[in-house]
Amino acid sequence: MAVTMTERAARHVAGFLARRGKGIGVRLGVRTTGCSGMAYKLEYADTANPEDQEFESHGVRILVDPKSLAYLDGTELDFVREGLNEGFRFNNPREKDRCGCGESFRV
Repeated sequence: MAVTMTERAARHVAGFLARRGKGIGVRLGVRTTGCSGMAYKLEYADTANPEDQEFESHGVRILVDPKSLAYLDGTELDFVREGLNEGFRFNNPREKDRCGCGESFRV
């Protein structure tokens, strides 16, 4: 089981943590919501929880709770710019369907 991020995403996270002045990495997860059932969560982590699974990619720590790992295993986090928009993109090989608005997914 593994969760990774691209070098571009790692640079973005590391830069944000440096500007923020604190934090140990990024926490990824899923929550139940939306028309397809699940939505991705991303937040900057200041501490690790005892039950977290930890991964490291390009020098950045990624924390995932065990419940979310079943949905995120194999996922690569990327940071993309498309025109005037920019943001994180979850490239999840387990994803079977995504709602039309792009807010939720199904495995």
